[in-house]
Amino acid sequence: MGIINLQDKNLFYIGGVVRDELLGKKSFDIDLTYQGNAIEYAETIPDAEILQINEPFGTVRIKLNNQEIDIASTRDETYPQKGHLPHVENIGCSLKDDILRRDFTVNALAKSTLTGEIIDYTGGLEDLKNKKLKVLHNQSFIDDPTRIIRGLKFAVRFGFQLDEKTKQLQDEYLKNINHDMSYKRLKKELVETFNLNSQKAFEKFINEKIYKLITTKDFKLPDINFETIIDKYNPECIWIIYAGLLPDISKLPLTKNEKKIIDDYNALKTKIFVNDFDIYKTFQNISIESIIMYSSINQAVVHKYLENLQNIKLEITGEDLHRLHIKPSVEYQKCFDYVLSEKIKNPEIRKPQEILLAKKYFNLI
Repeated sequence: MGIINLQDKNLFYIGGVVRDELLGKKSFDIDLTYQGNAIEYAETIPDAEILQINEPFGTVRIKLNNQEIDIASTRDETYPQKGHLPHVENIGCSLKDDILRRDFTVNALAKSTLTGEIIDYTGGLEDLKNKKLKVLHNQSFIDDPTRIIRGLKFAVRFGFQLDEKTKQLQDEYLKNINHDMSYKRLKKELVETFNLNSQKAFEKFINEKIYKLITTKDFKLPDINFETIIDKYNPECIWIIYAGLLPDISKLPLTKNEKKIIDDYNALKTKIFVNDFDIYKTFQNISIESIIMYSSINQAVVHKYLENLQNIKLEITGEDLHRLHIKPSVEYQKCFDYVLSEKIKNPEIRKPQEILLAKKYFNLI
């Protein structure tokens, strides 16, 4: 757990930072909650510089001793519109009430910054010991269906399983989904989950019908292990390789680049390759993400390109053609394609042979 230079009887570490410390894992974030109004509390901290205030949510960011610290007020939340952002109310409520609005018991633990005492109102310590994920109430997934993706993420990260009742609640919700939800929030959880690059997560996502949160259409698990391919070729946008296979993915707020990855993949699905040169020219102009996605349809073609074809590069340049007294024109590219097609047939060809092929193309020999 990260060290902060604040101690107060009403100030607590909360959520993932406490869970991770108890699991002996490094935490991504340090979450602090003040039992009361965190903004008013921050204004009393000597030498603290207030960087940002979010009045409706009762949160504040301060800088203290060259360290930026986020502090949240304890608060209640209700979901007047199920599946969307909650309505914040009763800022400064009790720590217990704040804890009871959270997703899983293992994420509902608090630790006093003053005494180091662990506060557990929901049985999170026992569930942590038994590696169980348990929601805090029966309406949890109805209020916020993105918690289903969060449960998948935590299950994969920590090797946990949903407890029997929570699994039942998840299955019931997935049979009767309210698709009027915040797809922005859903995308955020999908990104965090699939960026873990876990084949197990993908299999659970499909086999447990969690993908139904995005599409009503049926989808079968492709017979391929993306995890090993992604580990080998290290694409930048990992999550889209998994989620982008689904129909109706456009419901999510995608970036321009993410849309292009999916469009290129969809174009590949109907592509018929004539020869290796055709494979090379097609894959040369699209992202590695689209290519890896296409391996779910034709793994042999993708393997051939990534392992062999993409490494073939021409050594001949426009300067070489100029020295042959060939004036620059569209024929340059046609010549290069001709030489490339020959080099794909025989990758051992080097620059002198490439120049001979160019001379042959222009009838100079």
